[in-house]
Amino acid sequence: MYADENVITIKHKVLNEVARLAFEGKLDEERDHIAERLIPGPLPQFRCCIYKEREIIRQRVRLAEGKAPGIEDDGNIIQVINSACEDCPISSYTVTENCQNCLGKACINACKFGAIEPGRFRSHIDASKCKECGQCAKACPYNAIAHLKRPCKFSCPVDAITYNEYGLSVINKDKCIRCGKCIHSCPFGAIGTKSFMVPVIEAIKSGKHVYAMAAPATEGQFGPDITMDSWAEAMKQVGFEDFYDVGLGGDMTAAYEAEEWTEAYKEGKKKVTSCCPAFVNMVRLHFPQLADCVSTTVSPMCGVSRLIKAQDPEAVTVFIGPCVAKKSEVVDQQIKGNADYVLTYSEIRAIMRAKNVELKPCENQNQIASTFGKRFANAGGVTAAVLQSMKEANADVDVKVHKANGAAECKKALLLMRAAKLPADFIEGMACEGGCVGGPSAYNDQFSSKKSRDSLISQADDRGIHENLSHYQMDSFSMHRE
Repeated sequence: MYADENVITIKHKVLNEVARLAFEGKLDEERDHIAERLIPGPLPQFRCCIYKEREIIRQRVRLAEGKAPGIEDDGNIIQVINSACEDCPISSYTVTENCQNCLGKACINACKFGAIEPGRFRSHIDASKCKECGQCAKACPYNAIAHLKRPCKFSCPVDAITYNEYGLSVINKDKCIRCGKCIHSCPFGAIGTKSFMVPVIEAIKSGKHVYAMAAPATEGQFGPDITMDSWAEAMKQVGFEDFYDVGLGGDMTAAYEAEEWTEAYKEGKKKVTSCCPAFVNMVRLHFPQLADCVSTTVSPMCGVSRLIKAQDPEAVTVFIGPCVAKKSEVVDQQIKGNADYVLTYSEIRAIMRAKNVELKPCENQNQIASTFGKRFANAGGVTAAVLQSMKEANADVDVKVHKANGAAECKKALLLMRAAKLPADFIEGMACEGGCVGGPSAYNDQFSSKKSRDSLISQADDRGIHENLSHYQMDSFSMHRE
């Protein structure tokens, strides 16, 4: 269960209201009334007063519109909702009731900043003076000083979160890899992402050729009866021109990355995968020396988007999945031909609710990807697909791949690579544990959905990667960054 389980409902209510008003063309005139409508009062629902609750709603509305929640916007797709963050404890070190108010006062003597004062019953830490060095906690003979780690900061794999002078969390854009791990770790729901929901709705309303593309992780997320055919039917009811399973993109990326790996192996070069944008962000922001090692093969999302745009030059492509870093791939990496917009499952479901559309059980007949492309969303799935493509191409190489599962393992692998101590030839990097199926915006956790996912994928035929791609005009677009 997520730490912010009880406030996810509020987030969904805001998304639903914004989507409904956007479809009705009333967002501009009704925007300022959303907070009062959701928080009618006079009693508060989840905070100290209705006025604070309404301010949180207003900032969430801004995120739902694709804006920063406050006045300042650093361009990061992940943002702190300051009005919600204010309730988090400011001091990370606190004196507990275990304090014996001893005569030695080891804690006070250990503090070099005068932040600890003697009290009537126990010592007290002045948060405005505390530098969080932890010396007081080490000195206390009763272990009476607790270190309260903020969940958001503790969860960040790259130490991108700090606090400002008011105790509010601050995300360093130049360190943040946009993995979204902090979002659900916050029990106050104070971190969220900008949404592309409104521009997607406007594109649909304007009659543009808007195509929906669902991540390979989608299969199994919504139960054993919700197939890719279910999604195709629902998306067409919403107003999308057509629907694509990005498992096809997994096949595409695997085939071209296999060629790239084979060439690199023969030249004695090491490469890292490019399909996980959070992993790519980690390389570029924290290991810039290895930036040239990132595969030039584009991600499955970008591959399918280019395929669609090669067939329909007027196409607007929208990726749907559990990953918030995909928004960063669109905003920050700006790769030509990539998806125009990215929606999480909660955002597409808000759009569906606004149109009174539901996912309904359908037969599992819409197979446009091999099982290897479908498994791209699982940790180790990229490696399996690339090795399969090499096998089909009769590549005479024996490559060794380090499969880094989760941001911590990715970081360790890159440290070894930077130090020229990585024994493997290539790194498959997945910032989310378990792969994309463990993404921060997953509808269902990967363990609960595994049985449904395995069942659906087992119904697919045994087509090969190259056999599958032979049905598409792969020479009509490039599968590499330009």
